[in-house]
Amino acid sequence: MASRSEVFSSRWGMLLAMLGMAVGTGNIWRFPRIAASNGGGNFLVAWVCFLLLWSVPLLILEFGMGKGVRKGPIGAFATTLGPKFGWMGAWVAWVATAIMFYYSVVMGWTLRFLWASITREIPTEVPDAFWNSFAATPSAMITHAIALGMGVFVVSRGVKGIETAARFLIPSLIILVVVLAIRAVTLPGASAGLAFLFTPNFSELADYRIWLEALTQNAWDTGAGWGLVLTYAIYMRKREDTALNAFVIGFGNNSMSLLAGIMVLCTVFSVMPDAASQIVGAGNEGITFIWVPQLFALMPGGQFFMILFFMALVFAAWTSLVAMIELASRVLRDAGIERKRAVGIVGIAALVCGIPSALNMDFFHNQDWVWGVGLMLSGFFFAFAVLRYGVTEWRRKFINTGDSDIHIGAWWDWAIRLVIVEAVVLMAWFLWSARGESFAETWTLFSPYNVGSVIIQAAVAILILWMLNRLITRATLEGSGGPAG
Repeated sequence: MASRSEVFSSRWGMLLAMLGMAVGTGNIWRFPRIAASNGGGNFLVAWVCFLLLWSVPLLILEFGMGKGVRKGPIGAFATTLGPKFGWMGAWVAWVATAIMFYYSVVMGWTLRFLWASITREIPTEVPDAFWNSFAATPSAMITHAIALGMGVFVVSRGVKGIETAARFLIPSLIILVVVLAIRAVTLPGASAGLAFLFTPNFSELADYRIWLEALTQNAWDTGAGWGLVLTYAIYMRKREDTALNAFVIGFGNNSMSLLAGIMVLCTVFSVMPDAASQIVGAGNEGITFIWVPQLFALMPGGQFFMILFFMALVFAAWTSLVAMIELASRVLRDAGIERKRAVGIVGIAALVCGIPSALNMDFFHNQDWVWGVGLMLSGFFFAFAVLRYGVTEWRRKFINTGDSDIHIGAWWDWAIRLVIVEAVVLMAWFLWSARGESFAETWTLFSPYNVGSVIIQAAVAILILWMLNRLITRATLEGSGGPAG
């Protein structure tokens, strides 16, 4: 058993670590783009709905599962459903780990641009020159290694290290984003950005794509269904609440997304209104690493605020990467491997497996696409586990405990059933949207965006995990993971 010191020292420390897990680059670079591309205010209406219909129900579930079972995803599923279903938890762990392999590359990008903004290396004459000279080069592999080293450093120091990092990084991140948002709304013409973001046209809400995009954004940027909350919940104190914490994390995360949307869109509408559609259509990397430097170059004091922007992005990426490394390490620790050794194994594996994404943008986008869809299946498995266990009984035993600050009613039972439907609809929509005009286009294995790439890679992963189920489940259940009481 792990030592009793492996618990968060306080509720505040736990919430900061959880918020650090949830708030990542998706909040800062993806949310503004998706909101702008889907009508601004119209998108916000659907986005808030799915915060309550996808994110919060799954966050509550993961809090309850992690605290109640005190094991990582494999042990949690095997304990909840029986040893035959340990492979489902292994899938959850694998998807988050596969994302970690290329997410460290993303953090490496943020580190490079933070340094470049400090040293004034980024040119303003040719918008994409600096990005093109860096992305998919050996330099990106070096920053990938540095980012991983920073994440491994924190996780190797245990829960205390994670909590200490979160206590510094998350308040700092909040301050940076608030300062940048305030600066953005005080720019001339920023009111147009606010009006666009907060004025819904309810007649356009009949467009199903807005709702699907809103559900997708909630699934990708809150961390719900990833297994990350479950992992951190293992280290909750015995008499800690679960339900209220889930609401705090969900709304806290989405508040950061909203501030990022204000920051980016107000700046765009103020500084380059004529290029607004071009900027928001540039993709995540395009907005962040090509257009953002150009926007700040046209602002008074822009150099200073660009440094703050990339510093915020580094902090957001770092805390999320720490959570992914901790999840992967937890799986090994549940199998009886000591923490520092487990973290070392994960770090070396991530270093090697992240190299293709660092050196090839098509491979990076392929992995982001494949395992992004895989997250929907992870959410499905979580909901399936609770429904098979008995959703009402699960709520009574693991959520509405004597330590709960609020009582969760039967609405949650129906929300979990809805998660099953949402996950199936999202996966079907993603695959349908990625269909090619010919069989060859549909089944290209490592191209950035097609159906076959998802189906083949996911099927191979599931087959391997299913075949190894007895081995990995036995190792987990017989291992020494889990903190005492």
